[in-house]
Amino acid sequence: MIFSSFFAALGQMGDPRFRRVLGLGIILTIALLVGFTSGFVWLINYFTGEAVFFGILGEIQWLKDLISWGSFFLIAFLSIFLMVPVASAITSLFLDEVAQAVEDKHYPSLPKVDPVPFGDALKDTVNFLGVLIAANILALIFYAAFSFAAPFIFWALNGFLLGREYFMLAAMRRIGRAQAKVLRKRHIGTIWLAGILMAMPLSVPLLNLFIPILGAATFTHLYHRLSQTRA
Repeated sequence: MIFSSFFAALGQMGDPRFRRVLGLGIILTIALLVGFTSGFVWLINYFTGEAVFFGILGEIQWLKDLISWGSFFLIAFLSIFLMVPVASAITSLFLDEVAQAVEDKHYPSLPKVDPVPFGDALKDTVNFLGVLIAANILALIFYAAFSFAAPFIFWALNGFLLGREYFMLAAMRRIGRAQAKVLRKRHIGTIWLAGILMAMPLSVPLLNLFIPILGAATFTHLYHRLSQTRA
């Protein structure tokens, strides 16, 4: 069920609406990362704008250089780390458009649904982004403590969060929040596994820009197939 949903989504990647959401997602993701990087660099320059003095040692120029180089590598690391929640959350903002494109092609007999108001979609996206970032920051403790298992922790955590959110967004369009929660709990194992399969390639730079679109379409298919199994 998961793989058939994925390949159905993959076969629609040429859809103009998919390309539009992909383009918007890439632009907004890069803009946010550039904004974050600029703010971080500004803070570094603000605190290290002058040479550092250490009593009798006098002026220490190399400390500023060390901090500058350290900040460069930190930004590079954080850019990869933040790409996952940022790209995923931004795509969730436009999931309604992706879901509609999927339904128009694969489920044309379904009645039209009203699009989610932009304000509501933005609120859900901000909340989702906050949860993703907070959860991954807390998970750094476990990454450090269990470094040998860090990739598996990353995939399991983000798979759960991504699967939960993307499935809920796809399902709520049709059956509302309450019924979507019931369906999600009934099929939590399938949804979590699909989320893990989405999270794994999200850790690959550049590829992670395309995966959220595929994920949004895949979970739309997954919702429709799981909804047919409801009691």
